[in-house]
Amino acid sequence: MPPKPTAIPKPTTEGEQFDIPRKNTLSYQPTHLGHNSPLPYIPTSSAKTHDPSGTLKLAFIMVGLPARGKTYVARKITRYLTWLGYPARIFNVGNYRRDTVGAAQPHDFFDPNNQENAQKRMQVAMTALDDMIRWFERSEDEDELSDQGSSIKEDEREDQDPEYDFEAKVAIYDATNSTKMRRRILMDWCAARNIKCVFIEMVCEDSEMVTHNVKEVKISSPDYVGVDPELAVNDFMLRIKHYEKSYETVTEDENNGKISYIKLINTGAQVIVNKVQGYLQSRVVYFLMNLNITPMDLYFCRHGESVYNTIGRIGGDSDLSWRGYMFSQKLPELMEKQIGAKKLTIWTSTLKRTIQTASNFKHPTVQWKILDELDSGLCEGLTYEEIEERYPEDYQERDNDKFNFRYRGGESYRDLVQRLEPVIMELERHHEPDHAILIIGHQAVIRAIYSYFLNYSHDELPYVKIPLHTVIKLTPKAYGCLEERFPVDVPAVDTHRNKGQSAASVTKAARDSAGDLTKLALE
Repeated sequence: MPPKPTAIPKPTTEGEQFDIPRKNTLSYQPTHLGHNSPLPYIPTSSAKTHDPSGTLKLAFIMVGLPARGKTYVARKITRYLTWLGYPARIFNVGNYRRDTVGAAQPHDFFDPNNQENAQKRMQVAMTALDDMIRWFERSEDEDELSDQGSSIKEDEREDQDPEYDFEAKVAIYDATNSTKMRRRILMDWCAARNIKCVFIEMVCEDSEMVTHNVKEVKISSPDYVGVDPELAVNDFMLRIKHYEKSYETVTEDENNGKISYIKLINTGAQVIVNKVQGYLQSRVVYFLMNLNITPMDLYFCRHGESVYNTIGRIGGDSDLSWRGYMFSQKLPELMEKQIGAKKLTIWTSTLKRTIQTASNFKHPTVQWKILDELDSGLCEGLTYEEIEERYPEDYQERDNDKFNFRYRGGESYRDLVQRLEPVIMELERHHEPDHAILIIGHQAVIRAIYSYFLNYSHDELPYVKIPLHTVIKLTPKAYGCLEERFPVDVPAVDTHRNKGQSAASVTKAARDSAGDLTKLALE
């Protein structure tokens, strides 16, 4: 067993990227390597070959020339798995390299014929691999980063559906990994520690798309801070030429024909899958098959204010209040201004308040049962005050862990996330830039979808503020998501409940707000 590691540094992006070496020196040799050669020591059968805890250790290893979208896809996978509840981390070798030898390196630093620099890059890559293995080997109690990737705890898994009741940790090793030798090293290294490897190769045969990627993303990277954009583009294109000298595409005969890989060609125009087995691996394959980089605008809003909203009751299937109907009349005008000549499709739930909110649109409307509000079970139609009175223990337990709390006979936010996965797949596969989508949904539903795109943690998700009578526009970008909010000039009650807020104050606030708004309208 390797020595117990010291504290692991925090990721640069919470819950997403783990990329800073523990040592800022080229003389540092990872403790697992065992000698000073630029090539690693391959462990023998005496090394640990199983995980006593039963945790699935899965590594997705990126492959591809620069500017092919590796980091973009790595971030997408991490965000998707984290949203579903699996601890996931990116180990970005490029960031290790910047921290170790500096960001401002000329293109010939990446020339494979330069043995000195090749050894430096190999050491950096092995440092990242060493950190990845250390992260896998830390127990949940030891892993000070575990809560950032998943809020699942051991005693909560008994209530989960069967397909989600196994432990799993997923790492994404983000580098070019452009030769068969490098990939064999990674496979042998991981196999000795019972880490399953799946390679994801990004292939782009469209030179215009590569140039676009370089201009859009690479010249704004830390490697080219303060560099003239034209010079940065030329330098990066020369860097690509160096990698092309030694690049070897992934083939099915590697590792004696036992290599698992996914090959994405031209941003998913063609997908090749070889020997990929396992539940979680298959879900990632399906996710990648639906992925595209087409620019798109997504719009979300809650239904108009409902009768239940005005009296502080949750769930149910009530009609809109008179202010809710006013909102439904003004919403089409706002959307027409937003979309211009674009096509628009509206998605609603099957509950009356969303259908009524969409009733004044002339655009196509689709009703989705899976967009129905979180099921409150026995608490449907009750106020928070009534819930606290009838089920005091439940009320307190929900405050303690709102994401995992499941209503009696109903759902939890965790259940809701699993239910909404097909919606996320449909949004990710949407590839018509002149076709906008508006989801008219419910507070919990919009929170869950919004948190996926904005990468909110499970602790944050149930408390995201999604006010009534406000349209949210999200524009996904390569490494983030732009957000705009457009309030509609129709007042509504505030249904947001802060953590720890008393039940009586929530119900009173809703009723007082409804009364004040009614008086204001009559004056």
